[in-house]
Amino acid sequence: MANPTSTVSEYWDRYASGVTAEADLNTAFGWTQWEGHGPGRELLGDAGSALELGCGRGVEVAALARDGVSAEGIDLSPVQVQRARERWGPLGARFYQGDVVEFLGAAEQRWDAIYSVWGALWFTDPRVLLSLVHDRLAAGGRLVFSHAEPVPGSPGPQGMYGGGFRGRRVWLHRWAYEPQVWEELLRGVGFEHACVWVESAPEEGHVGTLIGVAH
Repeated sequence: MANPTSTVSEYWDRYASGVTAEADLNTAFGWTQWEGHGPGRELLGDAGSALELGCGRGVEVAALARDGVSAEGIDLSPVQVQRARERWGPLGARFYQGDVVEFLGAAEQRWDAIYSVWGALWFTDPRVLLSLVHDRLAAGGRLVFSHAEPVPGSPGPQGMYGGGFRGRRVWLHRWAYEPQVWEELLRGVGFEHACVWVESAPEEGHVGTLIGVAH
């Protein structure tokens, strides 16, 4: 059977269909891919409002909303957003469907924290996105993000076919840089403080997680 993916948003819809794990709001803020390993929600600071870029199932947004934070999320996948609204809307969490660059470019409000847990910040050109994030943060606000540690010797955009090698030519890019390059990019758009590091995996030789905090 041919792969039905013909657009980037359909790729993320298809990705959503394979996510079946039950959500646990009490452990929502694991920034790494290893359960119970690494820093948690404290990286966001004492944020009264927060926006997640590439919110997926919306678990992190829901956890914040449950605890009284004005929490919002945006994702490219209509399927993910609809599911998140149905499940977490009663908690006061708000979700939007669309492209993060267009969303931030049109936004008028500011957030105390903007964050991305293996989300849109990994899949968007940082030279475009970071300045938009900086402009939409409240005074003293912070950006927090995480994704896989970079593959040595291959910085910058890395391409992948969303429909597989036998599907339609739908491609995505992921941006990967060493921590010091991320820090330079963050300071270059106006963040006064930027700290980016690789959180080692709990088992030696396994893939670690790049985590960045800027304010």
